[in-house]
Amino acid sequence: MSALDHVGIAVADYARSKAFYERALAPLGMALLMEFSEAAAGFGREDGGRPSFFIEAHGEPVRGRLHIAFAAETRARVDAFHAAALEAGGRDNGAPGLRWYHADYYGGYVFDPDGNNVEAVCHLPA
Repeated sequence: MSALDHVGIAVADYARSKAFYERALAPLGMALLMEFSEAAAGFGREDGGRPSFFIEAHGEPVRGRLHIAFAAETRARVDAFHAAALEAGGRDNGAPGLRWYHADYYGGYVFDPDGNNVEAVCHLPA
């Protein structure tokens, strides 16, 4: 079991960010699982579990930048995440590929609509 139960971030434009994450997280097997008054949304795996990632509308400009990494079961899913995130309006922050962190660290990075660094990573060999 992961030590991290869930994480949430503030977003400046709720509708734009919701659409971005719905598309970007789909290749990772994640979907919108709950929504609260069109101001907050919870995403997670469609396996009957609870959401693990939340976005929430924030009335003020969002300050600071966050890095979040989503687990991918395969390198192909990292590639699919990166492509979907770019198609959804994300900006490239590092094409999928091996990184120096360890021999099998395969990650792809994008900036979300608020400038957060969002990654999908697979730790398995090819």
